[in-house]
Amino acid sequence: LEIIVTILNENDNSPVFAQPNLTRHVPEDTKVDTAIVAREELSASDADLDTIYYELTTTVQDTDGYFAIRGVNNPEIYLQKALDYDKFNSTTLLLYARDRPVISPDPTNTATATITIIIKQSDTRAPWFLPCTQLHNDSSVCISSPYSGRINISEMSMDPLLLEPGPIYAVDPDYTISDRIVYSIVGGNRDEVFSVDADTGNLTMNKIVASPDSFLLQVMATQVSNIRKYSVATVEIKVINKSNFPPYFEKGVYNGTVFVGLPRRSFVYQAGDPSTPLVIMAMDQDFPDV
Repeated sequence: LEIIVTILNENDNSPVFAQPNLTRHVPEDTKVDTAIVAREELSASDADLDTIYYELTTTVQDTDGYFAIRGVNNPEIYLQKALDYDKFNSTTLLLYARDRPVISPDPTNTATATITIIIKQSDTRAPWFLPCTQLHNDSSVCISSPYSGRINISEMSMDPLLLEPGPIYAVDPDYTISDRIVYSIVGGNRDEVFSVDADTGNLTMNKIVASPDSFLLQVMATQVSNIRKYSVATVEIKVINKSNFPPYFEKGVYNGTVFVGLPRRSFVYQAGDPSTPLVIMAMDQDFPDV
């Protein structure tokens, strides 16, 4: 009597990842569609020789959609959306391997791999002149105002010029890189009247100016390690007559009268003289004829 025994394969083994924990450092400027983790590193095995079905999720809020897998049977992870270091600098992905499709009613065995993604800031932005204001609360854009200052006619200043809203100063906004900044004057410096310290940004005089004038300097801030990363700021220097005296008011106290019920922009009149508008006058001994 010949008895044939057929062994039926039971689904009694779970998929297994060779590396259940992986870490990858990804530059911020990585191009979309670039492979982050290769298929070979993420493929799971199954002793039952079942087809493996994969699913990728993220555990960190607001980082969904940046990374994806190539297909339900291809676990290669690639960059799906451009990165921004200012939005997040790390995330954790969970890759599920199942021996049945997600929608299958049959019992399913599952394995999980954890992939930690660390974003490395890239040198993507030119220097910012300070102070500056972020545009629409966007931390990637900061708009600075022009600098301005004054010098006196026929007077040589040996100290760095005082400027508004502050001294010339620029930083590398890619703060984890924080490249050194050097300064230079690239325009508006007629007769080489001014010079700028390459390291500090201090603006000084090389010679006097003998008549009223105005200079509109262009100062460039450049990153030392990447000269293509630069910004240019405007510095307006006015040449004026020296001011020796502060302005003063003709009176210490002014008294006025206003009538009830008048519309906006109506005159305020002198107290005791309701027919004469109140006028507040200031004088300056530097300008006696004005």
